[in-house]
Amino acid sequence: MAGLGGGRWETVIGLETHVQLHTKSKMFCGCSAAFGAPPNSNVCPVCLGLPGALPVPNEQAVKLAVRAALALGCTVQPKSVFARKNYFYPDLPKGYQISQFESPLATKGSLSYLSPDRGLATATIVRLHVEEDAGKSLHDRFPKETAIDLNRCGVPLIEIVTGPDFRSPQEARAYLQTLKQVLEYSGVSDCDMEKGSLRVDANVSVRRDGEIALGTKTEVKNINSFAYVEKALTVERDRQIGILEAGGAVEQQTLLYDSRANAVRPQRTKEESHDYRYFPDPDLPPLVLAEDFVAEEQAALPELPARKRERFVTQYALGITDAAVLTADRAVADYYEAVVRAGTEPKAAANWVMTEVLADAKDNHEQLRVAPTSLAQLIGLVKGGTLSHQAAKRVFAEVAERGGEPRNAAEALGLVQVADTGVVAGWITDVLAAHPAEVDRYKNGETKLMPFFMGQVMKLSRGKADPKLVQRVLEEKLGSPVDSRP
Repeated sequence: MAGLGGGRWETVIGLETHVQLHTKSKMFCGCSAAFGAPPNSNVCPVCLGLPGALPVPNEQAVKLAVRAALALGCTVQPKSVFARKNYFYPDLPKGYQISQFESPLATKGSLSYLSPDRGLATATIVRLHVEEDAGKSLHDRFPKETAIDLNRCGVPLIEIVTGPDFRSPQEARAYLQTLKQVLEYSGVSDCDMEKGSLRVDANVSVRRDGEIALGTKTEVKNINSFAYVEKALTVERDRQIGILEAGGAVEQQTLLYDSRANAVRPQRTKEESHDYRYFPDPDLPPLVLAEDFVAEEQAALPELPARKRERFVTQYALGITDAAVLTADRAVADYYEAVVRAGTEPKAAANWVMTEVLADAKDNHEQLRVAPTSLAQLIGLVKGGTLSHQAAKRVFAEVAERGGEPRNAAEALGLVQVADTGVVAGWITDVLAAHPAEVDRYKNGETKLMPFFMGQVMKLSRGKADPKLVQRVLEEKLGSPVDSRP
């Protein structure tokens, strides 16, 4: 990008994503990992770090971590080591966090995503390791005091570390959206950022165009939405360019992003790995995984988003944009395929799911309230001429709200389309009698008035008239217009 003073700079970004694994209990004890419990209620001697308490790894957490690694194309190591990451902070009662350092669970993966600048791009996954979460410091509960909630202590996480592969804040956001989709599809995590299930730290540096060496990096923390990731990285990129163009030097440090001020502020000088004094945890033996254990998780992987998107394009003859919308969420993709299996033409099913179904879900806590078979029946009523498209939308809303069969709902609402030629002809006669001037204009060559007559008939019939029959009878009654050209 162009520098603030006119030079050309390249942005270099690497991401560290902390993802809470979808387990009922914590990583090294039996306490609940559920969100929203009263402060300090989901705790025990193990996660409080009391003397003599010993950790035991959560097998389900390990399974999900392996599944995530496989979904990201990583090599799962047959042997990995839990390490103690030592640092002092009030919400870390043991004085160390159990993580992995020199021997992580998995390495050398990749994830392709759609870059807004470079098209299909691939990020390298340098490592994926298992660790426990720390507690939470709360600064808004008591005036001038910090409260500590240790419920999150020991909650199982994976940390996914990329290479310095992103060249813009927009690319970082696109990667994170793709990553979230893969993890949700795999059943690894709910990735709910509001609950802290997915958190992002970003390493940012800039260098002159054409330079090979990386610039001094800073780490931006406290980013709790994808939109804020993009904003925070933009702010920090511009800050670094401003310092360098003024002849200064970027200091390696950890920064916090303030979303209200859209600014970053220093938290501390950036630690190096040796500052944490990592060493193997003496209470935990190496994590050794049998081949069958890894093979089971490989078999448990569902069809992932990119593959499903490609299949939707080929199998259902959908455009890439429609396929992307329909596969963005696994539940929506499964719902769409269920509608097609119930006998609906794929394009018609796609149109309904992308409009009425997703709009209703957005307004109702992402619930898909109309059963796939009911939607298929509704689409069939439109295709068969029983309902107009507008009437079908009203029936959809009724079935979503109150349930029941689409045909019964349509009859109860009085929306079943009238295909009786005599009845339709009566409505048309009334409309033409009420608009003699428009009839004359049509007959004198103003054929663009046909939609006007159609609309008047549909209005008079309260949407019940069969539109195709209306057009046919209108054309018969109005006759061929006179060519008024000289």
